Amino acid sequence: MDKKNKNSKLIHISDVLNSALGKYRPAMDTEMTRIWDIWDDAVGKPIAVNAKPDSFKDGMLIVSVSSSSWIHQLKFLEKEMILNINKKLKHISVKQIRFKIGKILS
Repeated sequence: MDKKNKNSKLIHISDVLNSALGKYRPAMDTEMTRIWDIWDDAVGKPIAVNAKPDSFKDGMLIVSVSSSSWIHQLKFLEKEMILNINKKLKHISVKQIRFKIGKILS
């Protein structure tokens, strides 16, 4: 006998965690989760491979970048990145981005 319910719907773990922990976590943690979710689409694959969001507080997004040459390039794209991120978030959250060399986790 098949124990799987054919009517059951798969739920992504991030949805479960956001629902369960949402009331216990500060709003900024929720914003960081949302930034991670939209990051690749907002900045594009070439940037996403070399830069990842690290932390977010008071409108400042800290982004870890693979090298100083990428930091230099991304500084020219900062305003466009902010616009794209906020557009994907559907409201203005990110006001400034600070880039730092760090580990890029997938």
